[in-house]
Amino acid sequence: MQQPSTGPSGPRPLFVDLDGTLLRTDLLVEGVFALLKKNILFLFMLPVWMLRGKACLKEQIAHRVDIDPESLPYHADLVELLRKRKEAGGRLILTTASPRKFAAAVADYLGLFDEVQATADGINLRGRCKLAIMREVTQETGFDYAGNALADLPIWREAADCIVVNPSPAVLRRIRADRPDSVVLADPGRNSLGQFALGLRLHQWLKNVLVFVPLAMAHRLDDPGLVANSMLAFLAFGLCASSVYLLNDLFDLPADRRHPTKQYRPLASGWLSVGIAALLVPTLFAGSIALALLLPFEFVLVLSGYFAITLAYSLYLKHAVMLDVLVLAGLYTMRLIGGAAATSVTLSFWLLSFAMFLFLSLALAKRFSELDLHSCAHEGVAVRGYRDSDLPMLAQLGSSSAVVSVLVLALYINSDSVSVLYDRPQVIWLLCPLLLYLISRIWLLAHRKMLDEDPVLFIIRDRRSQLLAALGIILLWVAS
Repeated sequence: MQQPSTGPSGPRPLFVDLDGTLLRTDLLVEGVFALLKKNILFLFMLPVWMLRGKACLKEQIAHRVDIDPESLPYHADLVELLRKRKEAGGRLILTTASPRKFAAAVADYLGLFDEVQATADGINLRGRCKLAIMREVTQETGFDYAGNALADLPIWREAADCIVVNPSPAVLRRIRADRPDSVVLADPGRNSLGQFALGLRLHQWLKNVLVFVPLAMAHRLDDPGLVANSMLAFLAFGLCASSVYLLNDLFDLPADRRHPTKQYRPLASGWLSVGIAALLVPTLFAGSIALALLLPFEFVLVLSGYFAITLAYSLYLKHAVMLDVLVLAGLYTMRLIGGAAATSVTLSFWLLSFAMFLFLSLALAKRFSELDLHSCAHEGVAVRGYRDSDLPMLAQLGSSSAVVSVLVLALYINSDSVSVLYDRPQVIWLLCPLLLYLISRIWLLAHRKMLDEDPVLFIIRDRRSQLLAALGIILLWVAS
């Protein structure tokens, strides 16, 4: 068992930082997004509080926001070290720039700390200010310190023993030079490219293939300029979507940590820094707008509308029963509209009608699957306003919408528009049974609790669905 370090006048206390050290997250960043989720208008108060000092900002946020210490991502190795030191009779002091309310909640939950020092009464306990408090408390005994940031370097220089947790490369270089005897506790893979890919949900970019559909349906894929525009639209939607995914995850951190599978997402688990994610949100959105400006202005309007609706969905609309699935269906359809706007291709009434009913069916399948899987583990507990008793209705609405989408396709095949684009339109009739099989299988898998992801992503990644799509493309080629 690890013994507490001793100085000339007895055991040295161990001061422990909170954000980025004991926790694999930053409570100030989390507090900001929890506050904005309560009321987005607080966005205009944040600069006012910041002008009064960072301590004021933290205290104002803590006054309005609560944290759940049980669900927070702790650094397991450091917690184990602290437990051993506590059992050996060591004195532990939580010393953090986070507001006292947050620090006290964590300390009470862990039950390890003898004392809590935190930002309060207008004093931001960080860097040299923190060091002054530590000197005052320890006086002749000296102290040990566990931290993670550049601001902690002056403290480490005076500490007897240094514990460095998840340092950035710059911090690690400095601490290795100043204190080569330091103990380094790091989580391999944290903030890695793999975690960034998961946080940005790059696999979701597959949905943006929809921007190529209007060009394909207009038989204009042989135009290199229009294809290039579609590629720009694809990238712009991807950057915009990743920005919104990060924003949504930042808003949903407390709920995700209580979810059986979402708790493993990079931000919820602490494997991706919430501070970096907060900076990426505006950066990615600015990049998407920069790409959009290379395309017709109508595409800029569509992309801006997509971002606004997705933001509204993340904050409020995903909890509005039935409106949420309509919004999801609309967001899929907006990719088609964006593809048409980027290439100045006219979007036909038939394609919009078909997309509306098909995507509504898929959105209902997504919600049905979520509710059905959740009800198995938490019977009687509502999911986003839906109850277990709503499952039959969701299935009926989803199945009906799917069948209507096939009907729209059949009516389109029988319309005069088809004869203009296709030499052998009768071949396209075979698309109807292919589509019927595809959507029937989706709903069958949903009923069997085998559809545990976004149906659109499932279709794009599923081998059998890929085969059906290939057959559909061949039929369209033969018919043209």
